[in-house]
Amino acid sequence: MTLALVLGALLAIGCVILVALPYLRDPEPANDRLDSLGELEQRQLELSEVRDRALGTLKELEFDHRTGKVSDDDYRSLVGPLRREAAGALRALEPRSRETTASRVDLRRRV
Repeated sequence: MTLALVLGALLAIGCVILVALPYLRDPEPANDRLDSLGELEQRQLELSEVRDRALGTLKELEFDHRTGKVSDDDYRSLVGPLRREAAGALRALEPRSRETTASRVDLRRRV
């Protein structure tokens, strides 16, 4: 009976060590490094930030206008440039839509 308990305890300790071993090892430094972004990916990230910032500002501006913090005149003067900035970033992020628009313009010219 005592021998069975000792063997069971040794087996349990061995299983715990075997399961915990991957968590106790330090990761290799090469695995912790992020890949650097390419030029295209960096440009897309910048455009996404511009889009998000413009859309967030538009949302705040509209909320402030609805709550009366921003007057109608101020709202009209601020909303146009923000919409153009957001639209420009969206167009730059969607190259297929630009191609589609260009092909539509070419089709209209032919007709």
